[in-house]
Amino acid sequence: MKLAIALDGDFVSDHFGHCEAYALFDVNSGSASRLPDLANPGHEPGFLPRYLADHGVNAVVAGGMGPRAVDLFCQNGIEVFLGASGPVEAVAATYAAGKLASGESSCTHGAEEHENCNGGCQ
Repeated sequence: MKLAIALDGDFVSDHFGHCEAYALFDVNSGSASRLPDLANPGHEPGFLPRYLADHGVNAVVAGGMGPRAVDLFCQNGIEVFLGASGPVEAVAATYAAGKLASGESSCTHGAEEHENCNGGCQ
């Protein structure tokens, strides 16, 4: 399976759509192998879920994202984990070990724009 982590520098980005790139990992048998990063083509509503699905991504990790994006990822069969922070390599290892849980989104938009910015698919 393929994991995409929103990347800023070597760390998980606070907002999925505005990150520098996506760190891609092949996750297999409890380990995560880094693949070449995927550049962020730009923030355009509704585009990134299809874009990452087209690249074979099965799960995404970020500090935060809006609820509409979460819904679109879920519609594309991509699991969403929010509230993550720290070095992407460590987060990928935690995910591969089955120990990454989705938490509170670090989304910094006002409540009127992204009310209940939390991950997970319903």
